[in-house]
Amino acid sequence: MKYDLFPISPEDREGIIDIFNYYIENSFAAYPERRVPYEFFDLFLQSTAGYPTAIAKNKSKTVLGFGMLRPYSPMPTLEGTAEITYFIRSDCIGKGIGSTMLEYLLGRAREKGLHCILASISSLNEGSIRFHSQRGFSECGRFREVGKKYGNLFDIVWMQKLLGLLEIRV
Repeated sequence: MKYDLFPISPEDREGIIDIFNYYIENSFAAYPERRVPYEFFDLFLQSTAGYPTAIAKNKSKTVLGFGMLRPYSPMPTLEGTAEITYFIRSDCIGKGIGSTMLEYLLGRAREKGLHCILASISSLNEGSIRFHSQRGFSECGRFREVGKKYGNLFDIVWMQKLLGLLEIRV
């Protein structure tokens, strides 16, 4: 499958929200229980300001997936840490898009000087936990039964990958 990665732009609103809504309705990967309106895209843009984003599109400009980094916390002492999220169109899973997007975002994270990437994953999303584990993320925390979607309680599993950029000062 041929595709290119680009930074997310306002023209990607519908493609991104359509993918996100698919995961809202069909999985535990996205936390909301109800579809979000296209205006929700503005929240994505605001939360990622100054951080790397990526959208995968094929030759016909169809959105195949999207990903983004956003600050973990506004506290200056935590500015080297970002949270990552991405969603791949369901019929494109297993074709390498997620791995390529992850590597792209990690590369941009290194360029930005980030040293720790966190992923917040529903315990009911075993595929995402496996995906991250296979790519060097490790579980670093678990909040038990903090989520409830469609009547199912779930844990939030926090996974992290250290990029090895931290300069230790004595």
